[in-house]
Amino acid sequence: MIANSMKPFLAGSSVIRAMFEEGKRMAKVYGPENVYDFSVGNPGLNPPQEVFDAIDYINHEMDPHDVHSYPSNAGYESTRTAVANDLNKRFGADYTFENIVMTVGAGSAINIIMKCLFDPGDKQIVFAPYFVEYANWARNYGAETLVVPPNEAGGFEPNAEELKKLLCPEVKAVIINNPNNPTGAIYSEESIKAVAEVLKEAEKEYGHPIYIIADEPYRELVYTDAKVAYIPDLYDNTLIAYSWSKSLSMPGDRIGYVAVPPKSDEAEEMCGALVVANRVCGDTNAPNIPQLIVERCIDARADLGYYKKNAADLYEIVHGAGFEAIYPQGAFYLWIKSPVENEKDFVAAAKDERILIVPGSSFASPGWVRASFCISNETIQRSKESWEVLGKKYFG
Repeated sequence: MIANSMKPFLAGSSVIRAMFEEGKRMAKVYGPENVYDFSVGNPGLNPPQEVFDAIDYINHEMDPHDVHSYPSNAGYESTRTAVANDLNKRFGADYTFENIVMTVGAGSAINIIMKCLFDPGDKQIVFAPYFVEYANWARNYGAETLVVPPNEAGGFEPNAEELKKLLCPEVKAVIINNPNNPTGAIYSEESIKAVAEVLKEAEKEYGHPIYIIADEPYRELVYTDAKVAYIPDLYDNTLIAYSWSKSLSMPGDRIGYVAVPPKSDEAEEMCGALVVANRVCGDTNAPNIPQLIVERCIDARADLGYYKKNAADLYEIVHGAGFEAIYPQGAFYLWIKSPVENEKDFVAAAKDERILIVPGSSFASPGWVRASFCISNETIQRSKESWEVLGKKYFG
């Protein structure tokens, strides 16, 4: 018999993952070339050559005992130093290896942050639309999630005034995902500054830190001139959660980190707590081989041109079929306005045309749908006829 505490997770089981499994089922029925699965952000690119070169080096030049033994719970010092140096070079920061904790992807990074911040009854705030697992992860630690309504009129930017209405002494964290999943928006520095000012006032009023958890796995995936703000420059109490799943096309290798800015509140104590959380949450340490890979690929990136072309082509196809969509600035998602009030009906109609998309209600933003364009460009091109048929159903 499962625990009662697990039942809400089952009730809210991910629509995204369910759609992914449905895509595999449909591919067996119709043939994979005839199913257009835009449901999951699973990179369609292979990792860059630098990753394979690093694997070859690890396999042939390193001592197998060093590769396969336990490292520190925080990760290899050499990997953490490489990460710290990279952040310092790019953002003028002052990290050392002691400010970096290697993790099992960004999901684990956010979980160990939450383990260190939340007591039962605490709260976090998220901006809709948001990645559904944020609320599930907070529930792991007895924390409640408060949702700022989607700022549709403001291009889905964070709304500082609406944030202010939800703040209370129990709030310990606010999550900012930039570039954003699912909208593809890059939040302006002005919007983040406004959020930071509201939080600074709240910290003074409540007498404790309120952390921004900066979830940044899409930081390098930018298709316009928009700048991705480095949040610790705007707000001291920022904890960065990063993953190489997208920038190096390595989602299955589960490698990321938490970066704790030295100027943040009790930074040294936080770093120590995160190391312990890595252990007590069950991960023990980030996997060794991915750590050693990213250490040697710190400047490598997936082919941005691939995603940029996919973004342009899918937008043109969807817009040409009559649908309203927001041109993505970053990440690899197209945010499409549903032509009917209940976007789940639109998702079902799309499925009839073998197009798999995700309802916006899964991100607390009904009336919209998300299409991931990290698939092959050939699949995007083949989907054109199905999008046109779908458009004719609604627009004639």
